[in-house]
Amino acid sequence: MEFLVIIAGFLLGMYLYDWYSSRKSRPEQRRPHARPAWLPKRAGLPPVVSAWLRYFPVTSALIAICVVVALLSGLGQPGPVVDALKISGPFQGGFGSVLSGQVWRLLTPIFLHFGPMHLLFNMFMLWDLGRLVEQLKGSRFVLGFTLAVGIGSNLTEYLLTGNPNFGGMSGVLYGFFGYVWMQGKYNPRFGITLTQHTVLIMLGWFALCWTGLLGPVANWAHTGGLVLGAGWGYLKRQARR
Repeated sequence: MEFLVIIAGFLLGMYLYDWYSSRKSRPEQRRPHARPAWLPKRAGLPPVVSAWLRYFPVTSALIAICVVVALLSGLGQPGPVVDALKISGPFQGGFGSVLSGQVWRLLTPIFLHFGPMHLLFNMFMLWDLGRLVEQLKGSRFVLGFTLAVGIGSNLTEYLLTGNPNFGGMSGVLYGFFGYVWMQGKYNPRFGITLTQHTVLIMLGWFALCWTGLLGPVANWAHTGGLVLGAGWGYLKRQARR
């Protein structure tokens, strides 16, 4: 029941956010590769980095934050950095930390990664899917989507397991995947359709994680992200790009 309430609430919020964004967005803001007006011009950077920041500022920022957190935390080793970013603080049960004012904890587990392969795999997928969505939908959409799906997937994992020791961008990534999958399948104006091969790989990996063969995995975060992203994409299937 808790899972269904979370999903229904966040899908409603996502739909309203996307509707509001589409009403406020001007046509020139939605062109692929247009530099957002709020992003300042940058000089003295390598051309490749400048291009990343110009065309994909939110995706680039998310990757940078994950890498910095990985370096500071020793790839998720127990310590003050991990304690500060988990959904629940040390010696705190339930949402005591959040209710005391540490509201960032609802989102920040997405920036924690435990081991080099966890970080590399997620950053590769974030660069692939994040760039795609940011190019098609714009930076503000990607920022709002990441906040909504990140918080939603974290809450799903924590409420259904009661274990605060989880992290990773995977819930958001499955959200991106679900969104692109549904938009490509049902919205002819979206412009991108995932191949059957890609869909099978993503769903196969999703199922493999649930078997337990890969060790401890935040499977409910994956599930929450996938359902939220796919639901958002399906509800907006008639929307314009």
